[in-house]
Amino acid sequence: MMFPLILVLSTSLAITASATSPTISLSYGTFRGAVDGNLSTFLGVPFAKPAVRFSLPQPPTLLHGVQNATAFGPACPQQALSPLALPFAIPDEGIVSEDCLKLNVFAPREISPDAKLPVFVWIYGGGFEIGNAPDTDVRPVVERSIATGEPVIIVTPNYRLSAFGFLAGKEVGDEGITNLGVRDQIFALEWVREHMGAFGGDPTRVVIGGPSAGAISAALLLLDNKQFEPSALFRGAFMLSGSPVTTGSVADGQPHYDKLILANNCTGSSDTLECLRRVPFDSFMATVNHTTNLFSFSSLQNIWRPRVDGDVLVHNPLVSVSKGLYAKVPFMTGDADDEGTLFSLSNTNITTDEEFVGYIHSNYLPQSTPAQIAQIAKLYPDDPTQGSPFGTGLENQFTPQFKRIAAFQGDYVFTGTRRFFLEHASKTQNTWSWLSKREKSTPVLGASHGSDLDIWFPPANSTDFAGVDALINFINTLDPNHSGTKANASQTVFWPKWNTPTLDGSPSLLTFSDPGVVNVTSENFRVDAIQFLLGLLLEEASG
Repeated sequence: MMFPLILVLSTSLAITASATSPTISLSYGTFRGAVDGNLSTFLGVPFAKPAVRFSLPQPPTLLHGVQNATAFGPACPQQALSPLALPFAIPDEGIVSEDCLKLNVFAPREISPDAKLPVFVWIYGGGFEIGNAPDTDVRPVVERSIATGEPVIIVTPNYRLSAFGFLAGKEVGDEGITNLGVRDQIFALEWVREHMGAFGGDPTRVVIGGPSAGAISAALLLLDNKQFEPSALFRGAFMLSGSPVTTGSVADGQPHYDKLILANNCTGSSDTLECLRRVPFDSFMATVNHTTNLFSFSSLQNIWRPRVDGDVLVHNPLVSVSKGLYAKVPFMTGDADDEGTLFSLSNTNITTDEEFVGYIHSNYLPQSTPAQIAQIAKLYPDDPTQGSPFGTGLENQFTPQFKRIAAFQGDYVFTGTRRFFLEHASKTQNTWSWLSKREKSTPVLGASHGSDLDIWFPPANSTDFAGVDALINFINTLDPNHSGTKANASQTVFWPKWNTPTLDGSPSLLTFSDPGVVNVTSENFRVDAIQFLLGLLLEEASG
């Protein structure tokens, strides 16, 4: 997927900045941004045409006159989430629109067009159902990079979500519009390659990353595909609570497609996909909101997600990893200690051993034998002292099976898949990994999913720079231990590669603990459980 050659040849390499209005000229339009502290920002810049529902992203149209780029564009449509047993704040994304394929650029102020700064493309999370580019404030990272003498540019693109971005089924596959949300991400990366030089960035020095679904997206972009060569678009990756996860095929999404057809009165149409395109937005959104979501009883087995289509995802991600079919680029990846707790608040009616076993079998491991499920139940025992939040003894027993379910779900999607990826990739490229035990004292949730974001994106008044400085180093040099200059001297702990053995022979984790402790620990926990679980998942993925 390439932008037309004319866009490449005619992109302007001039950027001007004044006290109030930096302006940039691209091949398809001129954009006036704003000065924000030491930054020049360009917000809501379209990287594609306004999206027609269920269509591939297309190059942006020619824009006449100077375009205002001082406000974020609308969020992509957001799926309604079920309420949880505990209050959980879901961001209010404000205005939403199907015309949402826009991105934001945060660059050091008044940089020259030949600066060739490294570029970090940050892909937001939200379970592929919610999320928006402004969800993470990336400005303090750019400010910190300037202060340490390692300036970077950060780009935050939008991508389509829920049924809009991840509709599946035969009709979808036949039309070649599978995994549209991931295709949007690829299109944004192609925009970066073609246009980043105009902002003073170096399109050959791009690192991709994200949290949660954004991390899973970055991981999937590393894998073998038929759309692009990863090394042509980026040279490293940063994955915050997300790895190549197992997923089904496009054909597996047929029941969900059929339900939308029925709900939108399209069953009699000769072209059901075109019928869905014509449904008014509010009416279609209402039917999407009635489908299961991330906080439904099925939890992390959400129906709107990337699926194997033989194109964007050629194989099940676990199969790709096991066969070495991934980009051989350096990456950083890590998790919070209690990734599964947040996603186990929708399973509180599971209170017995029998219910736990039945839920794991039906929801997550339907192809496993009763004996294999029995072994899973043994490895994730009915013992709250071994459940998540880990290391909290008998505390945080929200329900009789809560800590047990949280331990399993956290390993199923996050910790287990991260370790599986590292076990393979650490043999073929440089990899570093971390574990966050910060916020461990939070009742019920512990060091939960998302609790470690501030390590990497600290608030403006923070004095804790251990994580963000390592990230800035990596964006600049592809090594979290080495800066591009001598100015960044705040690093106090050397971060060994993951496959560097600790004293007990286990892999190495940089571990963040309260209050502000950073040290190197061993990845030696739940070894038997994770090995058995990932063996089952790979067996299912391999058919």
